[in-house]
Amino acid sequence: MKGDLGSSVMAWAGDGATFDIGFQALSGAAERNDDFIYVCNDNEAYMNTGTQRSSATPYLAWTTTTPTSQPKMEPKKNIMDIMVAHQIPYAATACVAYPEDFYNKVRKAKEIKGLKFIHLLSTCPTGWRIASQFSIKVARLAVLTRIFPLYEVEGGERLTINVKPEFRPVRDYLKMQGRFNHLADQDIEAIQQNVEKTWNKLVKRAES
Repeated sequence: MKGDLGSSVMAWAGDGATFDIGFQALSGAAERNDDFIYVCNDNEAYMNTGTQRSSATPYLAWTTTTPTSQPKMEPKKNIMDIMVAHQIPYAATACVAYPEDFYNKVRKAKEIKGLKFIHLLSTCPTGWRIASQFSIKVARLAVLTRIFPLYEVEGGERLTINVKPEFRPVRDYLKMQGRFNHLADQDIEAIQQNVEKTWNKLVKRAES
């Protein structure tokens, strides 16, 4: 409502609208430091229109536009680093399997002035080719295998890792999803090495 300066505003968009076709508007809002919370509900493809590849789709994943004969060869875009580079006051990752962490981050963001970005990993049973009863289990494995770390960055500088899981192989996560059924052992090992490299970089940033 015009003149309302007390209400919090939240925008909710998918990964396609955030990583790809809507990034221009998001980047402009971040540059202006507009005062609202932006949540990217990331299920790693254009799920509403038929499971097409987006730049949020992981390396080697199947989609209807990246068949198993030629899966996606590019890595998932690091949207968090891009948003942090805008020097916004708050950016965080969240996951549907960790609702209390997500709730706490939304509450924290609500108290901060300026643009706040929350990257929420959300499973899609159809697009990920999993049974719906395993949605939360698979989402939790994304965090436990360190494929999707839970952390927050304040002021574009101060990074805090919110969950520090013990080592668990990425195979546990990948093998539960039909979209990765075509992966060979060497593919899984390549993904494992990249996850470890990314995690170690994150830990160093948190300690600096």
